[in-house]
Amino acid sequence: MQLTSPRLRASLLAAASLTLVAAVLPPPKPLGIGDRLFPELGNPGYDVLSYDLSLTYKDNRSPLDAVTAIEARSLEPLERINLDFTHGTVASAEVNGQPARFESAGEDLVLTPAHPVPASAPLHITVRHTSDPRGRASDGGWVVTEDGLAMANQADAAHRVFPCNDHPADKAYFTFRVTAPDGYRAVANGLPGALPAARAGGATEWTYRTLHPMATELAQVSIGRSAVLHHTGPHGLPLRDVVPAADRERLEPWLAKTAGHVAWMEERVGRYPFENYGVLIARATTGFELETQTLSLFEHGLFAGEAAGYPDWYVESVMVHELAHQWFGDSVTPRTWSDLWLNEGHATWYEALYADGLGKYPLERRMREAYQRSDQWRAQGGPPAAPKAAAPGQKIGLFRPVVYDGAALILYALRQEIGAAAFDRVERRWVAENQDGIAGTDDFVRLASQEAGRDLTAFLRPWLYGETTPAMPGHPEWGGPAAAAAPGKAPAAAAAPAAAPVAGKP
Repeated sequence: MQLTSPRLRASLLAAASLTLVAAVLPPPKPLGIGDRLFPELGNPGYDVLSYDLSLTYKDNRSPLDAVTAIEARSLEPLERINLDFTHGTVASAEVNGQPARFESAGEDLVLTPAHPVPASAPLHITVRHTSDPRGRASDGGWVVTEDGLAMANQADAAHRVFPCNDHPADKAYFTFRVTAPDGYRAVANGLPGALPAARAGGATEWTYRTLHPMATELAQVSIGRSAVLHHTGPHGLPLRDVVPAADRERLEPWLAKTAGHVAWMEERVGRYPFENYGVLIARATTGFELETQTLSLFEHGLFAGEAAGYPDWYVESVMVHELAHQWFGDSVTPRTWSDLWLNEGHATWYEALYADGLGKYPLERRMREAYQRSDQWRAQGGPPAAPKAAAPGQKIGLFRPVVYDGAALILYALRQEIGAAAFDRVERRWVAENQDGIAGTDDFVRLASQEAGRDLTAFLRPWLYGETTPAMPGHPEWGGPAAAAAPGKAPAAAAAPAAAPVAGKP
């Protein structure tokens, strides 16, 4: 039979080509970029420039229909392309407009394009798949709320939601197109990219775009019966908060505090780095709060007040913790997951400074209490800049006290060593020079040395990597970390409400 349709001929030839290519290649295997803590996370050979993610929500019991379109550039010749993806079903894949063979290997989705991709070439990848919100909440990805969904992708769970290069070292721009039934509202990182559009069956599509690159672990999509409240921050910064519609009036006094928090942070580290900011309060129990870019996720129960054991000053300091991450962790993203201390140590530092300014928990007291526990934290979780990997099945176990107060203690020691003025210059330069980029521990040591006017490697290395905690500059009376707490001093855990989660993570 003669083939008269060029499109049909092309389709059959592409399918035959895929079969021949697959026959000569070895079996697919999961790859990674060699992160010490997540060795199979991320993928070599290409750089993602942007994601365009379309999601159709029905209810919390059904997988979402999804299309993920990726614009990337190859860094080397590629016969296969690995993406991080699990917990969804793939229907089809295309590379540069042609069908691609797809297979699973571990937590990777492995694509075999019809033709090998040369180095330095554009990559247009489209994957049609489902995104399943069902499963163990502790695994991360989708968070099921009372009225919908939200995301919590840290540290390595974005690929439970959509195919991606799931490592913070590969930041990209994002577009979200979320379709939800009438009565629901979808909100995502960034700014609205278009007016809400009506779709068939009484549904609405909501579109958002980021104006700055973002790590996959910071992506956020909220779907629920939500109210979106708008305020204005310093220099006209748009503030957008997303809360359960029924709780709007009760939560408004908390939301009104954000503008002041932004102004407080800007006084210390410089201009807020993104297009907008807001608080997403979800009716869910997560055990943590999360700094998703421009729209930080908070548990509803945190704002229950004294009845839940959370005094106002503590709630505000947690709000500042997640806001501080917009500079430290979101705008300046860690080069590897071992650099996590730069995120959490800084966010804890500004959280502690804010509580100190309220007169509720003096900074020096908190640092001394952290110092007394530092050796124990290092023994349990490793040193701050070389933390131990999380136990199997406990991915969020990476977020231990040593990368929170244990890492903030490093910043306190640095300020004691070089003086407050030089320390403040370090902080401002760090976020200004690395905005929208990635940076690691060596970069921080180098910048601090420049501002100090001397090489700080010998001073900082024991603080960053030592099994035991060095002596604290300016505080010989503190003795060693193993020293008992001074009479009348409450332990660190008692300084905040007993029921309170550690700010930022479980």
